[in-house]
Amino acid sequence: MEVWPAIDLRGGCCVRLAQGDYQRETVYDADPAAVARRFVDEGAQHLHLVDLDGARDGRPANLAALRAILAAVSIPCELGGGVRSEETIRELLELGLSRLVIGTLAVDEPDWFRQMCRQFPGQLVLGIDARDGLVATRGWLDTSKLEATELAGQFADLPLAAIIYTDIATDGMLAGPNVSAMAAMQRAVNVPVVASGGVTSATDVAQLAAIPMAGCIIGKALYEGRLTVRDALAAAG
Repeated sequence: MEVWPAIDLRGGCCVRLAQGDYQRETVYDADPAAVARRFVDEGAQHLHLVDLDGARDGRPANLAALRAILAAVSIPCELGGGVRSEETIRELLELGLSRLVIGTLAVDEPDWFRQMCRQFPGQLVLGIDARDGLVATRGWLDTSKLEATELAGQFADLPLAAIIYTDIATDGMLAGPNVSAMAAMQRAVNVPVVASGGVTSATDVAQLAAIPMAGCIIGKALYEGRLTVRDALAAAG
């Protein structure tokens, strides 16, 4: 199972939100590129980047920080947040990102998303963020009536790089992942599913690896010293 340390960007800094709440922010580092280098030094082979300003505003907003990270490391990096046009997709891929996460527009404009997946095969990730099993969009500010597994099934025939499934209730809470929800999503589709939200310990990582999930994203636990990249990689097998 792949391990994806997370770097969430807001105002050019490395931050974390509790349950996606922009009013519950903790700033961990003013130099996201240094954080990226540290994760790589600990063995990271992938990085999951999130433009929180972009997720809220609908367009990339932390390009300087992204460029600095991509210049600092040579491992594959993916980005979510504010990816809502073909122009943005091209711009970000040309910047050097390996794959991009799209969530809101997959819900709002499914035909467009299908077209983009076929146009950029293996480079787009379907980001499904859920609250109580229902899809949330626009930086988690809105919750729809659409079941997360139903959304995944609508796009399972596309050349997706992966599906990232985030359980908002557990994200940033250091209380463990929603293992049953993650397992249900992985069973629902024949697409690699990456678990996100609440991964706090090596035991959590091992539980997700046993499902098996294709990968897991780890954020706050790394910044709070609850887990190291090395220990997560060992637990992931």
